Amino acid sequence: MSELDARLAGLSPEKRALLLQQLGRKQSAAPKQDIVRRQRPARLPLSFAQQRLWILDQLDPGSAVYNVPLTLWLRGPLDAALIQRALDEILRRHESLRSVARADDDGPFQVVLPPSTVQLAQQDLRHLDEPAREAAAFELARAQAARSFDIGNGPLLSASLSRLEDERHLLTVNAHHIAVDGWSLGIVLDELQQLYAAYRGERPSPLAEPALQYVDYALWQRDQFENQTLAKQLDYWKQQLSGRLPVLELPGDRSRPALQSHRGQVFRDAVPAELYEEVKRLSRQEGATAFMTVLAAFNTLLMRYSGQSDQIVGVGIANRNRQELESLVGFFVNTLAVRNDLSGDPTFRELLARVRDNTLNAQSNQDLPIERLMEELDLDRALSHSPLFQVMLFFQNFPGESNRVSGLDMSPVTFDAINQGTARNDLSLFASEHFGALQLFFEYATDLFDEATVAAFSRHLIQLLRAVVADPTKRLSEIDILGDDERRQLLRDWNDTARELPADPTLHALFEAQAARTPDAIAVEQNGARVSYAELDAQADAIARALVAHGTARGDMIGLFVERSPRMLAAMLGALKAGAAYVPMDPSYPSERLRFMLEDAAPRVVLGERALLAQLPASTSPTLALEDALAAPAGERVAAGVGPDDIAYVIFTSGSTGRPKGVQIPHRAAANFLSSMAREPGLSASDAVCAVTTLSFDIALLELMLPLSVGARVVLADRDTVGDGAALARLIESSTSTVMQATPATWRMLLDAGWRGAPHLRLLCGGEALPRELADRLLACCGELWNLYGPTETTVWSTVERVRAGEEAISIGTPIANTQVYIVDRQMQPVPAGVPGELLIGGLGVARGYLDRPEMTDEKFIADPFGANANARLYRTGDLARWRRDGRLEVLGRIDHQVKLRGFRIELGEIESVLAEQPDVLQAVVICREDRPGDKRLVAYIVPRASDTFDTGAARAAARQRLPDYMLPSAWVVLAQLPLTPNGKVDRLALPAPEAGAIEADRYLAPRNGEEATLAGLWAEVLGLQRVSIDGDFFELGGHSLLATQLVTRINKAFGGETPLRALFEAPTVAGFAQWLMQQRVDSVDADDLLGMLDQLEGLSDDEIQALLADAGA
Repeated sequence: MSELDARLAGLSPEKRALLLQQLGRKQSAAPKQDIVRRQRPARLPLSFAQQRLWILDQLDPGSAVYNVPLTLWLRGPLDAALIQRALDEILRRHESLRSVARADDDGPFQVVLPPSTVQLAQQDLRHLDEPAREAAAFELARAQAARSFDIGNGPLLSASLSRLEDERHLLTVNAHHIAVDGWSLGIVLDELQQLYAAYRGERPSPLAEPALQYVDYALWQRDQFENQTLAKQLDYWKQQLSGRLPVLELPGDRSRPALQSHRGQVFRDAVPAELYEEVKRLSRQEGATAFMTVLAAFNTLLMRYSGQSDQIVGVGIANRNRQELESLVGFFVNTLAVRNDLSGDPTFRELLARVRDNTLNAQSNQDLPIERLMEELDLDRALSHSPLFQVMLFFQNFPGESNRVSGLDMSPVTFDAINQGTARNDLSLFASEHFGALQLFFEYATDLFDEATVAAFSRHLIQLLRAVVADPTKRLSEIDILGDDERRQLLRDWNDTARELPADPTLHALFEAQAARTPDAIAVEQNGARVSYAELDAQADAIARALVAHGTARGDMIGLFVERSPRMLAAMLGALKAGAAYVPMDPSYPSERLRFMLEDAAPRVVLGERALLAQLPASTSPTLALEDALAAPAGERVAAGVGPDDIAYVIFTSGSTGRPKGVQIPHRAAANFLSSMAREPGLSASDAVCAVTTLSFDIALLELMLPLSVGARVVLADRDTVGDGAALARLIESSTSTVMQATPATWRMLLDAGWRGAPHLRLLCGGEALPRELADRLLACCGELWNLYGPTETTVWSTVERVRAGEEAISIGTPIANTQVYIVDRQMQPVPAGVPGELLIGGLGVARGYLDRPEMTDEKFIADPFGANANARLYRTGDLARWRRDGRLEVLGRIDHQVKLRGFRIELGEIESVLAEQPDVLQAVVICREDRPGDKRLVAYIVPRASDTFDTGAARAAARQRLPDYMLPSAWVVLAQLPLTPNGKVDRLALPAPEAGAIEADRYLAPRNGEEATLAGLWAEVLGLQRVSIDGDFFELGGHSLLATQLVTRINKAFGGETPLRALFEAPTVAGFAQWLMQQRVDSVDADDLLGMLDQLEGLSDDEIQALLADAGA
């Protein structure tokens, strides 16, 4: 080992990290030429950072989002004229403060304006009372901070001064970011103090003239791109940012808007001094800096919130790693796109090592301007979010100490107090050490987040730091980010649902008790036929006796193959009275699905109408005609001895393996559900429930058994009426129904048929997500609207919510009686309110499991780690959900590829398995698309074995033989191959819309008129292409922001007017942009102009008018 090796090995981890950091900086700086004053060309370039900011200003001219204000309390005797003089001198000294950005055909450039006077708005507030003075002073300061700058004409520096008392003032100095950065504010403050002190003492300026100006830096920077070092840095960053770049989707309080407004606020918090000292201790111990540790913690929390392990965080750096730049005012700050990998559930110590190495490498390649990097990357262009990263972290020193200058105390105000109401990113964390603590300033987009959400994020970050300094060996999934009160609220308070059950919690017992109370009341009616409770009870008893006579015993299963008639209810109750569980078998199902159900359930008897039984596939199960069962002689009521834990029914649902699976629901679970529903949404003997759901869909239990358990009336719609909106509307009105439950699809069908509802109706909606638009339409048709949620495996509905008018997304409400709901991450840890996770359901409604599927049962029904009962289980719904801060639940979608469509839960894998079994199909993928709002449909993507002989019609017909109608894809797209992600999985997000499936990628659509021809020529000219199709996207064809500005300049020359850059982002094709131009012309013509033209046209013949219009069109 050499002496150098030995010295290196002897270094502590923190000294080794510091050495590597300094070495990286030295290496990156070595090849650069000196920055010197130079002869200036006629056309002065912008720096890369300025150029990027100029483009952003073109997208949103005059936005305050890139203002950089500095606010100071001035205490002591003040000479305002000397403040003005000092500001004017600062403006004279620094050309960047008076340089404006303009553009010509070759792009943007800068012009240095001559020195002038800084606008200093002044107001005297001494006549106001104390609270009003301070409010008015800060109002002016905020107005100054939020003022618009015209970066093409200037000025780029302004100020305001409020006098609250003779010796107390509030000064705000504001500049556009294109002229300054945060470091520059420190220079401005220092020079302001020195100049004011000199002028107050009647001395000249003590400041030496700047050796350089910002233009010298911009010229030098452009030269650097001939430097091989920067070429290597570009290679480094392109490698770091290769592949599909992640878009961080932090859970927000609102959906991301199509266009960023950049409205924002600032939330302030602090890491206490004693905790921050521990953070620094851990950092030293691990050979890292405090910044690296905070970044690792920030990454960890982002992952715990979003579930995304691949993250890019923008890290702001001063970018003044040359001595000659340290006293120069200008826009130097650079941003490093630090991409960290949190996969594999590492310990925090392991993650910190990754972050440390990654950060050091990034800092070693910090000279490449991010603007130059973004030009090189093929970034998705979107106006809804920043293309490279959505969150930022800044470690910086805010001017925080007060200085006394000539009897005047100057103390900066933290920027949250003068927030101009803007946010540059979704979330930016500015951290600054102050009096030993780490001050945290979260700038957040108010389009996405409420203050309470950001406050919780900050609280969790501080909690996470406490956890990792205590034990850095914990894996990221094990780090507890919840406080004790928050954990208690999530696990206990919001799940406090204990209620008493009926004395005999079996379904038939509930009915029998009600029949005894109201024997003559109408139990069920259909098409004029009415059956009383006593009559229905007697029919059920007869069926039970017939089933027992056919060998049915407690615990058996009875297949129900019946039409929608009152006898269907008798058959269901008869099976229960016989001690059996009923298994609904829909007569509309394909024979192959019915055959599978018969084989899987092996019912003791299949009960059905004689005519239907003749259509039943052959099986080993005997059949019993419902007509024969009802004709059996009277006798004693069957005493089957059924208990609450016996199975009441088995519902077959879609299965991912291509095989449906039977869900076994005990009586106790069903009875708990009914008693809870009777309380909320509520049902009484005076109600009439319009029943529309097929018996094979588990939600039919509410429509049939809930009324029968409280003495209400079932209005049973027949099969034809259920599918006819107009007929169903007539039934609801004629039957005087008061309650109806249906899926969103059925409610839409009714509304589209002209149904207007009635104020006495209570509407229940479930089976799939209830859109706000549909809810608002339904609210106009009823007295009450309820949203219901729950999987078959937890007995119909597990949560309820009364829907009110409003703009927020529809909640699924709160758990029903004796039900618990938990939202957990992938490691089964509870997540904070507002954070998405998998929804788990526990309590009395949890099913026994899947029929004869022990492995699948063990996978989906897991031990409850949160409850006191050691034997309790939870069902994993696979739904992505979150708690709202008020204790209500919101479902966000599916974690897997299972979907809800028209109320049916569909396992897409089952459809894919069926399609893939066809001999002509090589691969099949099925997804649920919603290309138009409210228009959900299944789309099959097929890779055939031979594309020239593949028959889509034949494949559809074959699928129809095996799948119910609701599982048949409505659109089929044939592809040569399926798109894949980098890790080789099918990229479902890249599958084309059905209409686009047959479109050739390289087709050319010629211009249809002169305007499109001109635009196509400009598109081709700027992009360097021979021709451009009118549907070709400018950015997909190779355009980027700078080329976009050139194109807009040429469009303005060709067509006149001032086209905003944003228009090209909104309409990036020739055809779309031509339409945009036409709309602008229409909007610019006022009503008086149109009336004048009409007056002139009235005297012309039809031929003359047509000729004029033809000329205008040409």
